Amino acid sequence: MESRIVFAGFGGQGVMAMGQLITYAGMIEDKNVSWLPSYGPEMRGGTANCAVVVSDEPVGSPVVVEATSAVVMNRPSLDKFENEILPEGKLFINSSLIEQKATRKDIDVYYIPVNDIAKDLGNDKVANMVMLGAYLEATKIVKVESVLEAFTKVFGESKAKLLPINKKALEKGAEAVKSQL
Repeated sequence: MESRIVFAGFGGQGVMAMGQLITYAGMIEDKNVSWLPSYGPEMRGGTANCAVVVSDEPVGSPVVVEATSAVVMNRPSLDKFENEILPEGKLFINSSLIEQKATRKDIDVYYIPVNDIAKDLGNDKVANMVMLGAYLEATKIVKVESVLEAFTKVFGESKAKLLPINKKALEKGAEAVKSQL
């Protein structure tokens, strides 16, 4: 099994962190992984995306041209990556910021109001973790426990105190996508 994922949005939305968490969780589970970041030319608020490959076999290239799924946190990312998903792939849309609906009928599309859910949790910064929870629930690519174990590897031991709110955000994301599965 090989999953090729694009996580995309504006800088500051946590798309790189989502990709890194999946990558580290994959390593924890003895999978072959790659993570390839890409940034726009702007200093802040520019475009940001990363390509992640998680596979049972060695990864031939970190470049994702045909994605099995895409996670888009803003409208420009939807416009750019919707057509790069393989038929029968999955598209996760941040419906808090993106009003447009997907145009493809040959993929599974999930609309998750991640900013609204994060706000309800009392921390706008966990919107990416809400989306990651939805993604994990729908794909089962890695275990939530592995992502939580990877958390301090990505963010450092000093951020371990943030694990409870991030775990809650993952759970809320999973709940949000269940009704759409």
